[in-house]
Amino acid sequence: MILRRYLLGLTLALTSLGFAQAQTPAPQVKFTTNVGEFVIELYPDKAPNTVENFLGYVRDGHYNGLIFHRVINNFMIQGGGYDARYMEKPTRPPIKHEGAEVKAKGGPTNTVGTIAMARTNNPHSASSQFFINVNNNDFLNHSAPSAQGWGYVAFGKVVSGMEVVNKIKMTPTGAGGPFPSDVPQTQVVIQSAALVK
Repeated sequence: MILRRYLLGLTLALTSLGFAQAQTPAPQVKFTTNVGEFVIELYPDKAPNTVENFLGYVRDGHYNGLIFHRVINNFMIQGGGYDARYMEKPTRPPIKHEGAEVKAKGGPTNTVGTIAMARTNNPHSASSQFFINVNNNDFLNHSAPSAQGWGYVAFGKVVSGMEVVNKIKMTPTGAGGPFPSDVPQTQVVIQSAALVK
């Protein structure tokens, strides 16, 4: 009888532990900018390598002092690469594109408020730059491992402060630094990006 109670208690404890592990909250990152704050929730269960790459830059303080250098209303706002003098900050090696894996797991797509990795024409070139969708940009989703189909990996979503993102998207833009257009004429500076405790 005592042994049965012990085994029952052990089973319940292990079940509770497993449930607790399954319910681990998604990591969140708070961006503090000179126009306000917003918080992004990340989904490591859908895009583990992309999320870990992004969090690595957050932990290193990489984003502190960088700007949103490309803003296109009704499309997206992009940052994470350049400082206020339009100098590109050094990065770690690029990461492998996880679009197919994210799609297979039913992960986030490029809808309003989601964050995705920016990249060059090489699908496996994402490093530190990211963008936040301010429109439903379905054409950016992964569809196939082809030139037109790789898409852009969404790996999280704005969960508070979307009004700040919307304020940024309305910023008047023009030429700036090496860019001929789409640069905020009043700089939008990321003062800090930090994990929410």
